Amino acid sequence: MKRSEINSIINNAKMFFSSRQFMLPEWAFWTPGMWKGAYERCSEIIDNRLGWDITDFGSGDFRKQGLTLFTIRNGNLAKRDKLYCEKIMISDEKQVTPSHFHWDKTEDIINRGGGNLVIELWKSTPDDKLSDEDLTVSIDGVLTKVGAGGRVVLKPGQSICLPPRLYHRFYGEQGKGKVLIGEVSMVNDDDSDNRFLDETGRFPAIEEDVEPVHLLVKDYPKYL
Repeated sequence: MKRSEINSIINNAKMFFSSRQFMLPEWAFWTPGMWKGAYERCSEIIDNRLGWDITDFGSGDFRKQGLTLFTIRNGNLAKRDKLYCEKIMISDEKQVTPSHFHWDKTEDIINRGGGNLVIELWKSTPDDKLSDEDLTVSIDGVLTKVGAGGRVVLKPGQSICLPPRLYHRFYGEQGKGKVLIGEVSMVNDDDSDNRFLDETGRFPAIEEDVEPVHLLVKDYPKYL
């Protein structure tokens, strides 16, 4: 992805968050220069990868397959500090987050407002393929049966609990507008806890055609 595209996505995200009255922490708006020399007082942010995360999952087409994420809080399993994570995300109409599961993480995915969120679900087989078995999920505490590959549509205010090893693929419903998505979960570990059905690039390579407006989580080592 080009840095200019990432900057544009972040600027649009800030406007959307504001329009939904979802407020980010102050450091979300720091310029790259403000991070220099900040490790000692901001080590939790940096070590636990809090902040902006823009990905096209290696597709080269963010509008078709991509996700805007901002990690607000996250723990560190090695340090045994916080054992939870919170994210806010944006998915546009038909903008796909590809099929994946988490080996250990249980998460609640919440429609915080905007359009409807479509989630497709599959159990995983012992060899980590898609199962053809039906499944049961909890939607706001109500057990709901879903066929293999079935679609759950979350309207604003609704949420679903996704246990480990449950494949999920999601996107904004066409004609309903972009979706503000919350995530509350166990500690997030993008290095070892994600299993994508097809090979993806979780953190895309960046072409530095302009300076960053804000740092991504993958930028911290370079700038600090």
